[in-house]
Amino acid sequence: MLKDIYKETEIRMKGAIENLEDELSGIRTGRAHPALVEKLNVEYYGVPTPLVQLATISVPEARSLLIRPFDATTLRAIERGILASDLGLTPNNDGKVIRLNLPPLTEERRKELVKLVHNRVEEGRVAVRNIRRDMIKTLREFEEEKLISEDDLKIGEEELQKITDRYIEGINSLGDRKEKEILEV
Repeated sequence: MLKDIYKETEIRMKGAIENLEDELSGIRTGRAHPALVEKLNVEYYGVPTPLVQLATISVPEARSLLIRPFDATTLRAIERGILASDLGLTPNNDGKVIRLNLPPLTEERRKELVKLVHNRVEEGRVAVRNIRRDMIKTLREFEEEKLISEDDLKIGEEELQKITDRYIEGINSLGDRKEKEILEV
């Protein structure tokens, strides 16, 4: 019974960390990375579609991205999607591909991005704590229904706290790593 709770906790907390990694990969650092624009929604025949489904994205140089659409008719839509995003990048369209040149980050912009990382990391911590709270609630319900003993409840709560601490530590290290990437000149 307790092992099932631990297993479910682990699965849900891994999901929270994967979600945080996804969000952090979309935050710009000093170098070009396809994840910067992959999830960007582009209006394709009236349907918002992630850019990664419409084009190949490559990194020809450290500070530029090359977007090669599968269908040449989507070039304008991709260009509009990039301009409408909050990336602050201007696409260069040559009729076949779109080039995105990433200017170096200013000190002010780096600080804004670090704040954004801190907010995302805090959201990740809150998600992990909410999972712990839900699981402790489940344990207490089991104890009320006499499915587990009071001692099992205490042991279960302590184990859930250990699991939570481990995942929060992982979230903190993710945030620290991303912060270093952003502040690296």
